[in-house]
Amino acid sequence: MARAGHKTAQKKGGRGDDGRLVVATNRRARHDYTLSDTWEAGLVLSGTEVKSLRAGRASLVDGFVSVDRGEAWLEAVHIPEYTEGTWTNHPVRRRRKLLLHKLEIEKMGAEIREGGMTVVPLQLYFTGGRAKVEIALAQGKKNWDKRQTLRERQDTREAQRAISLRVRQGE
Repeated sequence: MARAGHKTAQKKGGRGDDGRLVVATNRRARHDYTLSDTWEAGLVLSGTEVKSLRAGRASLVDGFVSVDRGEAWLEAVHIPEYTEGTWTNHPVRRRRKLLLHKLEIEKMGAEIREGGMTVVPLQLYFTGGRAKVEIALAQGKKNWDKRQTLRERQDTREAQRAISLRVRQGE
């Protein structure tokens, strides 16, 4: 049971239609990058990290994935210390190993090395009691590209508004 004043993952994100209990999302990644391939990866976590995630506390904003000696690592993701933890608490921004198939790691590593791309975390969630992270292959957007995307989004919003206004007036 959650204590008063603390948001749990259930209250914060809730379970989606696919049974995911969302802990954190990286909305900034969709704004700053053009995303292509996505993967779901398991995480190797310590006990206090899992408890802190279950309390709904994490930040993916600065996170990225690196490939080192055939292993994928999630870096710079902030999982705060567990409030009830003792000396066994985890470091807040440590490297966390990702559990992926070897071919997926090799493809990811090749894209990072050759294509000038990066891999960013999009969402951190629980599925079937296991912590998972959704990661995506991403290429950075230029400032004009970000403005163009925002302009397109605003134009479609205005068009939808005009259509719904005409439908209401026609009735």
